[in-house]
Amino acid sequence: MKDSNYLKEMNARSLWHPMAHPADSLANPPTIVTGASGVRITDIDGHEVVDAVGGLWNVNLGFSCKPVKDAIAAQLDRLPYYSIFRGTTNDNVIQLAEELRDFFEPDGLSRAFYTSGGSDSVETALRLARQYHKVRGEAGRVKYLSLKKGYHGTHFGGASVNGNANFRTNYEPLLPGCFQIPAPYTYRNPFNEPDPAKLAQLCLSALEDEIAFQGANTIAAFIMEPVLGAGGVIPPHESFMPGVREICSRNGILLIADEVITGFGRTGDWTGSRHWGVQPDMAATAKAITNGYFPFGAVMISEEIAQTFEQDTTGTANIGHGYTYSGHPVGAAAALACLAETIKLDVPSNAAARGQQFHTGLLALQDKYDIIGDVRGGHGLMLAMELVSDQVTKTPIDKEVTFKLQDAVYKAGAMVRVSGPNLILSPPLVLTEDDVNVVLNALDAGFASL
Repeated sequence: MKDSNYLKEMNARSLWHPMAHPADSLANPPTIVTGASGVRITDIDGHEVVDAVGGLWNVNLGFSCKPVKDAIAAQLDRLPYYSIFRGTTNDNVIQLAEELRDFFEPDGLSRAFYTSGGSDSVETALRLARQYHKVRGEAGRVKYLSLKKGYHGTHFGGASVNGNANFRTNYEPLLPGCFQIPAPYTYRNPFNEPDPAKLAQLCLSALEDEIAFQGANTIAAFIMEPVLGAGGVIPPHESFMPGVREICSRNGILLIADEVITGFGRTGDWTGSRHWGVQPDMAATAKAITNGYFPFGAVMISEEIAQTFEQDTTGTANIGHGYTYSGHPVGAAAALACLAETIKLDVPSNAAARGQQFHTGLLALQDKYDIIGDVRGGHGLMLAMELVSDQVTKTPIDKEVTFKLQDAVYKAGAMVRVSGPNLILSPPLVLTEDDVNVVLNALDAGFASL
């Protein structure tokens, strides 16, 4: 391997990084991660830290999950690849579909459509939603509703329903017929409403108003994250998602749950939808389905949608959609092992306990440092601190300060993620009480250094 200085220098000369200006890596060489074990990562200079980002929300079981690694290795020896397009399949995807059906039964979901990742899963759900209405004879239902601050990946469909201009502006015009309503974001909202329950009702009223304005018979689906993730970890009031479900059902609109982050235990429940007691019509999954060890995803589909497609005799239900790596046998093997280990370890229980420990610790830091304007958490291992230069005016902190803080926290022992003025925590779901304390101490040291 080339030495550290050479790799840092050469990184940006041949590589563009996602979610970054191409010149940024020239001025600010990224951390080069060369090893990982348990919940810790090691960089090329030998510095070891607790990974409080969890890879990218996906390494729920940590970096040493032997059953998943063994399943991948064994499958590569047996069948490294074959397509599941019409006429062929493999044993793993059949077994996985059955196990996913059992896992998602409380969510009312009974069929799987395999993808290569989260953006693929969102795109698939959006397409199937339109097709479903066409099969039913309502071809005019083509529009999508979503939440401001919501994040649904980077494909054109996902970017079009995203509620953050950072992922939209440079790629417009996007898909027509996509409209966003205010998110139940208590710290900042257009209603200046600080009460979460009242805010939820205001946002639900905005949804009903938008449906009335657009015409219910023109809308295919509403898509939302049960807890908004990349937008800053925004948990809605417990009444919000059930309210969305009722409004969608009453208006014949499908509810798509984007469970790419919230699925498989992160919220302290097995799924984000289950966390709020809601059964969606479809759920987009990926990330933790293979613990990040292999690119893989699945869209889970309700029995009602399944029956509508499967009983069609007109040909409208022919699915003209799929990916080369849909149902990849190695990915399916990884998912089978990962699902078994996730259930065996009962990761939601630890996520809930460690999430509460984190939340308490972050609130203590907020009392100590004026730069912390808001702390969001209390729903498993999804937490964020929103940083401000003035707590009264809620003026967002300059981004250079957040990057400086991120570097200081890293030097003190933890990898954290910065997104705008937010410092986000999404660690593996298997971290211990001591691991949480390491991260909290690193955060304390980082804030103290500013």
